[in-house]
Amino acid sequence: MSDIIVPAMGESITEGTISKWLVKEGDSVGQGDVLLELETDKVNLEISAEEAGVVQKILRQEGDTVVIGEAVGLIGSGSGGAESTGAGEVAATQAPEASSVATSPSSVGGGVKAEEKSAPPISSNGDGNGQTASPSARKLARERGIDLEQVQGKDPLGRVFQEDVKTHNSAEVSRTASVPASPTTSKPAPPSPAQTEYSKPVERQRMSRRRATIAKRLVEAQQTAAMLTTFNEVDMTAILDVRKRRKDKFKEKHDVGLGFMSFFTKAVVGALKRFPTVNAEINGDDIVLKKYYDIGIAVSAKEGLVVPVVRDADRLGFAEIEKSIADLAGKARSNSLSLADLQGGTFTITNGGIFGSLLSTPILNTPQVGILGMHKIQLRPIAIDEERMENRPMMYIALSYDHRIIDGSEAVRFLVTVKELLEDPESLLLEG
Repeated sequence: MSDIIVPAMGESITEGTISKWLVKEGDSVGQGDVLLELETDKVNLEISAEEAGVVQKILRQEGDTVVIGEAVGLIGSGSGGAESTGAGEVAATQAPEASSVATSPSSVGGGVKAEEKSAPPISSNGDGNGQTASPSARKLARERGIDLEQVQGKDPLGRVFQEDVKTHNSAEVSRTASVPASPTTSKPAPPSPAQTEYSKPVERQRMSRRRATIAKRLVEAQQTAAMLTTFNEVDMTAILDVRKRRKDKFKEKHDVGLGFMSFFTKAVVGALKRFPTVNAEINGDDIVLKKYYDIGIAVSAKEGLVVPVVRDADRLGFAEIEKSIADLAGKARSNSLSLADLQGGTFTITNGGIFGSLLSTPILNTPQVGILGMHKIQLRPIAIDEERMENRPMMYIALSYDHRIIDGSEAVRFLVTVKELLEDPESLLLEG
């Protein structure tokens, strides 16, 4: 028998949340088969079986937080089925331990004693009846005020899991709603937190780990950086003309569309070379000037914003940049980004224009000290000279920067450089 272990996931990740089990107890699995999906702060990972066998026990349930090196399940030899010999042996060895903890004087009163710490994850609920329940099941039962003794588990060995508590609660609600209560014997149901906190119906959803991490990092960025934003506008006439004339041949030759991001990436690289402090970070009392250009491209995925990185963007041509961005965006939307795809960016570009945003103030992607915001292209009347007015396709652009190391004049000149390069696309060919 072997444990299903949470593997190491990178230097900055120490824990994760089980988002989905793809197998159940009694299932036969082969070596390399995916067993569960783990949600971390940055990416979703799949944990596979290291050897073939039968899933004898699932120790941690969906929604549980687990740490690196923790066993979340057991795989043993056998022919499958929930009542296999291996599973029976496991339950038999655990039952006496659970019973001893439940009847031990040291466990009375809910104190965490040495016996409880050494108990297996599926342990007694502490009511003295010897019933076994998972930690997540006991926690949910406490939150909902459910007596575990009344919960009927589907497990043939009598164990109670989180899903059993959910099912019991739903069945109880349905039963009480359909049977009229006696005025002399009925007890009013305790109000839910939502009922006591809000006067009208609400739905409460728990933040995903990634959403909680995004929220934490955005607040940290605003609290630690002296963040300011400067604005300008770009006449997109020349770029739209190039795309109109060249997009078909570009697509035919490179098998990728000619979008706006390659122009903006090239323009940003050109401006970063002229203003290296914008491509830096603060490390203690030092300013670290980076001599490479790894540009983060913000991508909106189902579970929140992610910023995969286009490596060495200064060495890439337009087609290579477009292919890299398309590949990273596809990975982001399919939850298949790796940690390597997300680490080490030096500057970020975010495009709220694809959602219709006309103007915004992007928040820094720390420890970076600069982020460029793109916006919607909109026809606006522009004065060409003292006598002529024309409708031109205009885009507002915004640079948020860390004023601790970037002066206002430097930030403005950086953004003006980006504007000038975009309005003269041929000049971008010189920014290799």
